[in-house]
Amino acid sequence: MKEAKYWKPRNDGRIACLLCPHVCKLNDGDTGICNARKREGDKLFTLNYGKITSIGMDPIEKKPLYHFHPGSQILSAGTFGCNFKCPFCQNADISQTQPPYLREISPEAMVATAKKNESVGIAFTYNEPVIWMEFIRETAGLARQQNLKTVVVSNGYVNPEPLQDLLPLLDAANIDIKSIDESFYRKHCKARLQPVLETCVKMKDAGIHLEITNLVIPGENDSPENFAGLRDWVFEHLGPETPVHLSAYHPCYKFGAPPTTMDTMERAYGTVKEKMHYVYLGNVWTKDGSDTKCLNCGSTLVERSGYHIQVTGLSDANCTSCGTPAPFVV
Repeated sequence: MKEAKYWKPRNDGRIACLLCPHVCKLNDGDTGICNARKREGDKLFTLNYGKITSIGMDPIEKKPLYHFHPGSQILSAGTFGCNFKCPFCQNADISQTQPPYLREISPEAMVATAKKNESVGIAFTYNEPVIWMEFIRETAGLARQQNLKTVVVSNGYVNPEPLQDLLPLLDAANIDIKSIDESFYRKHCKARLQPVLETCVKMKDAGIHLEITNLVIPGENDSPENFAGLRDWVFEHLGPETPVHLSAYHPCYKFGAPPTTMDTMERAYGTVKEKMHYVYLGNVWTKDGSDTKCLNCGSTLVERSGYHIQVTGLSDANCTSCGTPAPFVV
């Protein structure tokens, strides 16, 4: 175990973890809601420092990041634990428990692995990276020295101080806005919406490349009001050029709702596309919701078929047909 950052002793004898908005109050031997931070004696320790459940090379589009070094490969790694309790979690075997198949890796070894595999950088993903904060900060600092990019795929549930410490080390993020409805977050995630939205705004203001994902779950967040509300919030606070990924749900973990239908996905796409320039459909096979086209002349900039990517119409983030700049990091 490694001593954690972001905690303080309380007058009642408990320790308060300050990493995320849960602010867990822990007696000796207690573990936080994330299952990855534990009080031992008078200190708080992180249980997952340098411990990985998954590591491998992925297409950057799998994060999903469609406008960040398109067509590149990125070393992707995850640990265990999460500060949400979503019953529809697609990675519950590592997010909701500590699995037995942990391996150890140092920040130096992870950076060396990324360099060896000619990766564009390192993506912290699979489970919630916020609760891997100590390891990510050390690794990202070394990655920056080697000209490697740092990416997080996150629920965005983090307190302002640790987020501020992380922002200078980040290059790109995909944040999952699970619903624009506060009651959804309280019911399913056992968390709150507003801190997630605040994280998105702070990342955008810090100049980090940001893309948004929304998992569409039948009967829970698939109303016209949810799609319109999500669209309007992203449009107003993050800008119409922000890529929005609408992802189809499939039954998993504790949730038995039927899979999201294609009709629902197309309805969501149409609603969000009314204001947002770049909307993509995930977990379904579709042509209209996968390629990126130039807003000016309509030429195809990037073609996508699953994870087969062809950058056909971009040159230095400009359309090769008409020269119009496109919101890509290349």
